[in-house]
Amino acid sequence: MDTTSPSPDIATPLVTPGQPEGGATREMAVFAGGCFWGVEDAFRHLAGVIATRVGYAGGHTEHPTYREVCSHTTGHAEAVEVVYDPALISYEDLVTAFLFDIHDPTQLNRQGPDVGDQYRSAIFVRDAGQRATAERVLGRLAGQSRSRRPIVTEVTEAPRFWEAEEYHQQYFEKQGGGACHLPMSGSWMRA
Repeated sequence: MDTTSPSPDIATPLVTPGQPEGGATREMAVFAGGCFWGVEDAFRHLAGVIATRVGYAGGHTEHPTYREVCSHTTGHAEAVEVVYDPALISYEDLVTAFLFDIHDPTQLNRQGPDVGDQYRSAIFVRDAGQRATAERVLGRLAGQSRSRRPIVTEVTEAPRFWEAEEYHQQYFEKQGGGACHLPMSGSWMRA
């Protein structure tokens, strides 16, 4: 497995947001919440999600590789770009699933056994509407939580998304399944 090849220089999204031929509107969201294999797999199973890809976001280096991101020198988080049809699933639904079901937003720079700044919890917002929605959902969940730990998910402007190496894309599907740190239905809220 080659972990040194540069990630593709893809400045264009996986699927262009907007109104494609065929009628379905497409919007885009970017999340970071631990190992991107499990986060991507969870999003891919939500009705209304059209496409996903894993990559790196939020750092200061261009063309990061997996090895570089894991070295803690790039500032990048493992992230997932989600393209969805807002007629079938809302951005609020995606944020709620991310915060409640897909990862534990109370773990700082880690998810389960995976430790490091590349595993931080972040919602990378693309506009003021996404920011307002993310902050509203974070506030609502913080109010509902009985956890002794504070929510540490950052909400920040969407940086350039660097696509990860091909062997990381749809990793669980290629490997016939897998397991990650994913909590079950808000279990972090009771910790």
